[in-house]
Amino acid sequence: MQSFLQGLTCVKIAFMKSIESLEDIKMLVDTFYGCVRKDELLGPIFSEKLGDHWENHLTKMYSFWQTVLLGTYTYSGRPFPPHAQLPVDKQHFERWLALFEQTVDELFEGEKADEAKWRAHKMAEMFQYKIAYLREHQKHPLH
Repeated sequence: MQSFLQGLTCVKIAFMKSIESLEDIKMLVDTFYGCVRKDELLGPIFSEKLGDHWENHLTKMYSFWQTVLLGTYTYSGRPFPPHAQLPVDKQHFERWLALFEQTVDELFEGEKADEAKWRAHKMAEMFQYKIAYLREHQKHPLH
């Protein structure tokens, strides 16, 4: 794992379980974004973008991951546009993925945990390609 994660533990859980419920999704999202907020690289970007709207963001993320992992279709929206104009690049996505994987691995195990990490990688990859394309062609995404 990347050197910036050595010794970093955002989670203090004595047991591991599978991701099975909305409560599990909330634990994952809350723990992960708690780590993001403290992170020197990602924290300032999220704080600048979200300001005092963290609760709205977390609620949206509960719905997103509940839809993706549990098949309960509570999320509607387009995840990419809010990210399109962020000042992020490969190092930010690598850090986001490392923190996400660490959080999942410290809280959960099993098929849904593996799926969460796989989907996060695919989403990060797609977002990076789209952001690079928009920057290269000086385009703005449709909102």
